[in-house]
Amino acid sequence: MTIKITEPNKIIEVHLSDGRTLHGPRGASVEEFIKALNIHPDKPIVAAIINGSLREMRFAIQTESTLHPVTTSTADGARIYRRSLTFLLEFAFHQLFPKGILTIDHSVGSGGYYCQVTGRETLSVDELEMLKKRMQAEVTKDSLFIREEIPIDEAIQHFESLGHKDKISLLKHRKKDYLTLYRLGEHIDYHHGYMVPSTSYLRWFDLEVCKGGFVMRFPRRHKPTELLPMGNYPQLINTFRQYGDWLRKLGIDNVGALNNAVAAGREQEIVLVSEALHEQFVAEIARQIAIRRDELSLILIAGPSSSGKTTFSRRLTVQLLARGISPFPLELDNYFVNRKDNPRDENGELDFEILEALNLPLLADNLQKLTQGKRVQMPKYNFKTGLSEKGEEIQLRKGQLIILEGIHGMNPRLVPESLQAQSFRIYISALTQLNLDRHNRVSTTDTRLIRRIVRDARERGYTAQDTISRWESVRRGEKRHIYPYQENADIMFNSALAYELAALKPFAEPLLRQVPYGTSEHIEAKRLLAFLEWFLPINANLAPENSLAREFSGGSVLKKFKWWQG
Repeated sequence: MTIKITEPNKIIEVHLSDGRTLHGPRGASVEEFIKALNIHPDKPIVAAIINGSLREMRFAIQTESTLHPVTTSTADGARIYRRSLTFLLEFAFHQLFPKGILTIDHSVGSGGYYCQVTGRETLSVDELEMLKKRMQAEVTKDSLFIREEIPIDEAIQHFESLGHKDKISLLKHRKKDYLTLYRLGEHIDYHHGYMVPSTSYLRWFDLEVCKGGFVMRFPRRHKPTELLPMGNYPQLINTFRQYGDWLRKLGIDNVGALNNAVAAGREQEIVLVSEALHEQFVAEIARQIAIRRDELSLILIAGPSSSGKTTFSRRLTVQLLARGISPFPLELDNYFVNRKDNPRDENGELDFEILEALNLPLLADNLQKLTQGKRVQMPKYNFKTGLSEKGEEIQLRKGQLIILEGIHGMNPRLVPESLQAQSFRIYISALTQLNLDRHNRVSTTDTRLIRRIVRDARERGYTAQDTISRWESVRRGEKRHIYPYQENADIMFNSALAYELAALKPFAEPLLRQVPYGTSEHIEAKRLLAFLEWFLPINANLAPENSLAREFSGGSVLKKFKWWQG
């Protein structure tokens, strides 16, 4: 066979993940190829993975490729949908209320972002309805989202002309000499990440009044074309406001402002004030427990993965000890049922996160006897053999409190009904995070994932790829077993620290760069690296040795802290 140079074929093949192959013109967009598929209407496709890289629907395919559709039922697809919907909201708001300032703040559990308006009065019900109709009109119109790359200096000049100080602060520390902007009509803005190609993709949303602002509602991943009923989150809303107060005390309300403070040499001040606000709140929780100590028997602490439960429980214990209260730490892991009796999930795998993985009758019996001052033979779970064995015998002093830390702490089924009224419940998580700017929010899930990547590498020898590959399963467990019960808490502790991502950046970046190209985890690693680029680094050693941040960066003085003396 003779080998010769020839002109490229005008037709290319695109190989789908299900084994099918599409033929189409070279240079056709992902969207054009996707239209040839039998698309499931209940799982809208908003992007695709082309040859191992996440691409927008407008991406032109120039060579023979593999294509894996990305739907809104996936993490990447959901982010693209929500980001695009945020831009549509911003576009419509700017048209109707040009003197107002819109801030996209925090997420809510039923699917939505809590939004605030400044520069004018909070939107009324009628105004919110008008805003919604303006967005719906643009969806019907099917307007294009136009992607543009411009020099960073031009981008800064654009935002200076609009008076957007938050974006100017963010961009002036950017190392790349260009910025990707999106245009909708005449409205231009920066949004961190990809968009859908046009507004007709954004059919599922609603706007609803909420305390001091409103919620832009969107579908959750498991039902990507439905809106879940709007829940009531008074504790969470109060936590949002508290964090806003903390940021005002720090003089930092976005990542650009944090970078300005770091560049000005104020990082130690930021760290110390952030830590003081944490300690102040831990002390307040201890004070509330001390006031009720005669009516309490249990302190229940729950939260999702990498929320800082261990450090928090030990800092709380220090504060309780200072008030003359010496709690007993009860390890929930010792109450696992024998492995052969452990329930299995829908895939037939052992499910260690379900409540029934615990020996609830034994836990109830032990709690009742301990709170009555009786001597109890404690269980000890052997993780190597998968068997429950005999542990030490424990007898508490009269009035001594039990601290029980675990993911099920807010579930009323965890403890017997007779002890419900004697329980003080604390929910802990990184409930908020410093946002890039007022339109680009930082996911608290990303904060916890970065925490876990750093800690897993140091303490367990896991690669970033290992941690990322497990994360989806971890998140499913949280949605089932933790989030539905978070509002049962007597108090919520927000473990977020304004400076922590800047401190974790030097640890996380080398780990993320080692994730192999071509793997699904590489796509996530690339996204996290792009996100961390926005932060100027802070020396993690500036954090005090009892800081919650040290649970992840290392060097925590509380790691080996023991306070129980039988």
